[in-house]
Amino acid sequence: MTDSGGFDAFMATDIRVGTIVAVEDFPEARKPAWKVTIDFGDELGERRSSVQIKDHYDQADLVGRQVMGLVNVAPRQIGPFMSECLTLGVPDADGRVVLIEPDRAVPNGGKLF
Repeated sequence: MTDSGGFDAFMATDIRVGTIVAVEDFPEARKPAWKVTIDFGDELGERRSSVQIKDHYDQADLVGRQVMGLVNVAPRQIGPFMSECLTLGVPDADGRVVLIEPDRAVPNGGKLF
């Protein structure tokens, strides 16, 4: 019996927890966004990501926050910025992004399963 993209496809995704260590404004973005640097631990190191989350998060709210990110995607050029991972979130009732994060501190680099 084959898995037509279900469980095997999920297992092929590499979603890890990391801590935001730096946040910069991204004025060149089409929609209001931050450029964040996320520490995914010793194995993966730091990765950068563009996140459209200014509706809910200020710079000061983000540094030190743990988030979930898809790390096995090809880098993507977003204007003058190279995004190296996809920071994960879900829309609120108004379509604004709310970050996905663990409910307690865990080691950076932990894989979602």
